[in-house]
Amino acid sequence: MLPDLVEIIPPSTRVNASVVLPGSKSLTNRALVLAALADGEVTLRGALWSEDTQAMVHCLGHLGFEVTVSDDPSEPANRTLVVTGKGGNIPKVGSVEAPLELFVENAGTAARFLLAMACLGEGVFRLSGIPRMHQRPQAALIRALRELGYRIDSPNDFLPAVVHGTGPKPGARCRVSVEESSQFASALILCQRTGGWEVEVTGANEDELPYVDMTRQLVETFPWNGGLYEIEPDASGASYFWGSDWLVRGDGERVRVEPAPDSGMQRDQNFLDLILGQPWRPSYSRNSDLADSIMTAIVLAPFASGPTEFTDLGRLRVQECERVEALRTELGKCGARVEEHDDTLTVYPGPLHGAEIETYNDHRMAMCFGILGLRVPGLKLRNPACVRKTFPNFFIKLASLGVEMRDVATGEPLSGDRLLAE
Repeated sequence: MLPDLVEIIPPSTRVNASVVLPGSKSLTNRALVLAALADGEVTLRGALWSEDTQAMVHCLGHLGFEVTVSDDPSEPANRTLVVTGKGGNIPKVGSVEAPLELFVENAGTAARFLLAMACLGEGVFRLSGIPRMHQRPQAALIRALRELGYRIDSPNDFLPAVVHGTGPKPGARCRVSVEESSQFASALILCQRTGGWEVEVTGANEDELPYVDMTRQLVETFPWNGGLYEIEPDASGASYFWGSDWLVRGDGERVRVEPAPDSGMQRDQNFLDLILGQPWRPSYSRNSDLADSIMTAIVLAPFASGPTEFTDLGRLRVQECERVEALRTELGKCGARVEEHDDTLTVYPGPLHGAEIETYNDHRMAMCFGILGLRVPGLKLRNPACVRKTFPNFFIKLASLGVEMRDVATGEPLSGDRLLAE
């Protein structure tokens, strides 16, 4: 089990490693919803087994769905999940007096997808999460569900929210904006086949639309009458090891991701071409270039040959933490010059030094700064176990590149299961 504060010590020898990645969180949680709504038994192979996907599985269990879980011999952070779909029926429901409780923890996908799915049940459901989840936006989705004719009780359009499900509403129509999050549209599209409703997606937020396309592609290719669905490796997770390769590359490839995600469904697959396949550019946009992996690029930027501007970062402010401020603050601790203007960060090249990094209970902050330990001595991470949200064995993979990790409190080296985020 990971201690509260760890130090990452750079490799003493040349890095030469291959990394096998866990499955995509985005695909796993979408596929779990579709499997529950399918007619028959669906096997999800290569599914990520992390805090977010476990939250979804637990909620499906509370709704009465049977989900069996077995180990995946090819990747410890994956599972094979067998879901018995009920053909669009929700087996367990609550009442006005005793709503069925669905606790989504810190999983944004579970919160949004289950808000829509609960409407398909003939009963009352109460969705809640950890305090940070109660601060994350839900209003556009709640408005769209009300437009379809469902009653959602939430005085401020945040969680906690009480859903009064009344089953499918064939022919009902709604509009939903992706300006704040694509997950609102994805939630409606995942449940659209069962709900019978029509969804118009609005908003010009280019960085969110690929996630909507992912959802539509998944719906089109899913085994609705039962069968097997393979979850491909996580492209956002791949960015940390593609970024590691960029940090240590020198005269050739040093870190290989095998197999690499290549379906085109995950936008962060672009990282491989934009960062490793081209010369470093003076500007990257979250709207048109990179999604979550833009955080990885921001952390690499002090090692670039010139200033780099990262634009359209507004979405990062309303995720697991205020990520724009967090990135600026923590890179600054390491000696980087970072300027913030509106939703843009400009990072200047320059040497970095060790520092104690606050991760803000944000898995992506921990992983982005974790790979800096390949080049920056004296880097310490607070609460590294927050990676359990999407990549519980991340630090085991990082150690395979040759870094040493130590418990700062005791000075003891960490290895094996002591690097696992539980």
